[in-house]
Amino acid sequence: MKKTILIITALTFMLWSCVEEDYFGKSQYGYINTIEVINQSGAASIMRDSLLVTVEIPGGVDLTAISIEKIEISSFAQSNKIQGDILNLENDDTIVVTAEDGSVYNWTIRAFVASETPQLDNWQLNDWYMTATNYYEPGTDAETTIWGTGNQGTQILNILATIPEDLGNDNLAAKMMTMDNGSLAGTFGAPISAGSLFTGYFDPDNIDLSDPEAAIEFGTPFSGRPLKIRFKYSYVPGEENKDRDGNHLSYGDACDIYALLEIRQGGEVQRLGTAWFRSDETQNEFITQEIDFTYGELDSSFPAYMYPENNNYVTPDVADFGLPTHITFVASSSFDGASFAGAIDSILIIDDIELVYE
Repeated sequence: MKKTILIITALTFMLWSCVEEDYFGKSQYGYINTIEVINQSGAASIMRDSLLVTVEIPGGVDLTAISIEKIEISSFAQSNKIQGDILNLENDDTIVVTAEDGSVYNWTIRAFVASETPQLDNWQLNDWYMTATNYYEPGTDAETTIWGTGNQGTQILNILATIPEDLGNDNLAAKMMTMDNGSLAGTFGAPISAGSLFTGYFDPDNIDLSDPEAAIEFGTPFSGRPLKIRFKYSYVPGEENKDRDGNHLSYGDACDIYALLEIRQGGEVQRLGTAWFRSDETQNEFITQEIDFTYGELDSSFPAYMYPENNNYVTPDVADFGLPTHITFVASSSFDGASFAGAIDSILIIDDIELVYE
């Protein structure tokens, strides 16, 4: 029975997630949807109308040998470049994408020197776009945003646990709420949805109602070495903190807000820097919070939840001088929401997520 419900739910999700590339006959689309290259800083800018991709590369990097780390193109199209191929970005390079119907698209790939003190795109969280299924997500549009939420997984239950919050004077923030999924979802071990905001994207091909994080690809390209992360927040935990089986827990709910600097190469992820804030205290009014980045291995004075899986850190020399390839930022209204534990009506509001360099 459970398997049947999961299959029906997944099929429903896929039907609701139809995009403009649905068609009858051979597809004419030859888009580059996603591209990441080695040493890239920030998300690539992909301009479909002009067939132009621009990527930020830190100063001092050899632009003549830039390898493609990831590339995703339109369904049924083919590209003359794949993952692992080399681009020469000392000048503009070209990727040729051929659509299923034979249409040829010559994409220009252009590099420019990245800032030494980069910020996250839309770090003030003032930009939100309307999705095809009529709810808001952070960013200017789905193609360029570095931000994701869990809404794509919960909207099939008519639940939106992360929404824009109007603070007045044209200032928006992200409001995350821990919500009741209803009795049916609770029967199958998914009683709540915790509001979340993260760098990365939601992959509907990996949706799994038993594991909220299975469909999330965390992180975005990044190459700075910030000293701290600064943000504004308020938090009110819900009254009854419960596990996924509905049992009352002996401790209260808490918000989670953290940033991880990572070096990703050859399919391996190594932790370079860690900044983590977890709090169960009620904070009704907005305050500014700063958290230091700790570079390299975390010692025993740090709580275990801050450690990377398998204690996979960079080497000490890289910790001292290395640049990350990615940053993962996550905020949630319930710290254990991925395990369906939390207090209904926990509310976290966050704004102005700033990286501090001096």
